[in-house]
Amino acid sequence: MADLYSKLGVKRGADEAEIKKAYRKLAKELHPDRNQDNPKAAERFAEVTSAYDLLSDRDKRAQYDRGEIDEQGNPRGPFGFGGRGGGGGGGFHPGAGPGGANFEFGEGSDFGDIFEGIFGRSRGGGAGPGAGRRGGFGGFGTQGGSRPVKGADVSYRLAVPFEDAAALKPQRITLANGKTIDVKLPNGVETGTQMRLAGQGEEGPGGKGDAIVTVDVRPHRFFRRDEDDVRLDLPVAIDEAVTGAKVKVPTVDGAVMLAVPKGASSGKTLRLKGKGFHRKDGSRGDQLVTVMIDIPAGDAELEAFVETWPGKGQRNPRANLGV
Repeated sequence: MADLYSKLGVKRGADEAEIKKAYRKLAKELHPDRNQDNPKAAERFAEVTSAYDLLSDRDKRAQYDRGEIDEQGNPRGPFGFGGRGGGGGGGFHPGAGPGGANFEFGEGSDFGDIFEGIFGRSRGGGAGPGAGRRGGFGGFGTQGGSRPVKGADVSYRLAVPFEDAAALKPQRITLANGKTIDVKLPNGVETGTQMRLAGQGEEGPGGKGDAIVTVDVRPHRFFRRDEDDVRLDLPVAIDEAVTGAKVKVPTVDGAVMLAVPKGASSGKTLRLKGKGFHRKDGSRGDQLVTVMIDIPAGDAELEAFVETWPGKGQRNPRANLGV
């Protein structure tokens, strides 16, 4: 299986910022909305999302780097046997979209048969059927049956509207058993973020598994995400730009009034503090509003005014470009 770092195209020693930047670039290129006729892109999107989910977790990344867990986050067993569970505690569960299918393995792995094959007898004393059966990791040499295996986890993909993700509005999800619940989005939520709903998976001898919900933040028709900030191109009338004005501006939290300064040019960026996405520490990014002057086409009166305007041709706005 490919190394998680190579899946994201970064070196093993990459810092958190490099990993996040690489993931966002790949997620943007491979997002299913942009590749509706390319199933391989959807598969790759799921792979990089899974890789980022593990590597963005400091504890899991450290375990992975030490070789304690594999690319799926399962514990690696001794002698390189990996973390594959036994007793029917895992399985394949289709999700609600690309990347929503995961192999999940139970916790009750029994390495008794493996070690009997290596050493030829039970270390727990005695030979023959049923003698000295061992439990999971660390259970070598103990008597008794295997620990009951929890039910399998079930994967879901949750499409979240852009504004809801930024404002952390609760989302409603219907589980495979027909149960409907409201889930709270975590700080720092983005496409690929996973939430674990304890006890909402399949039944098993050792209790229910969990539901694993992967978030897919939907694109917006005029908002754009830039790290933790939200960007918006704001059309402004020519008179509003020349004389200055207070105009209504949409934000992820609802419309607010914004002061456009006198003499504002297209490309000028204004900042609305605290109107961006929630960071993991609970603080919020900003909304960056770029002024775009909207000049009406075919306005004879405006054209006549400009023709007779004394300032016509007196200033070269391209002087800084050397032309």
